[in-house]
Amino acid sequence: MIKRFFITIITITTITLSQSCTTAIIDEGTVEELPPLNRTVTYQSDVQNIMFNRCITCHGGSAPQSGLDLSTYQNTRFSAEMGSLIQRMNNATNPMPPNGLVSPELRQIMDKWVTDGFLEN
Repeated sequence: MIKRFFITIITITTITLSQSCTTAIIDEGTVEELPPLNRTVTYQSDVQNIMFNRCITCHGGSAPQSGLDLSTYQNTRFSAEMGSLIQRMNNATNPMPPNGLVSPELRQIMDKWVTDGFLEN
């Protein structure tokens, strides 16, 4: 009886955790195929929405996965500048989120944010 209870709890936890990360768009083309982004990209107007809609489900809160909290400008900039945030978002073989790349449009925004100098607002 106790064994069945623990198996049920583990199954429910596994299903919940596997569905908690944002579903990504897989194989929708490349950033290079998009027209150039001819505007300035800032954290507040562009990047923050990407982080809140795609990343902080797993990388936010009191116990972010891998200790990576992407819920603030400072943390996101640090991870983009010194960590592997941008590389992982653009890496088809080891993507972040782990279930596939986000759309080329969102990756283009992130790349432009880097090019524009990690502007906050």
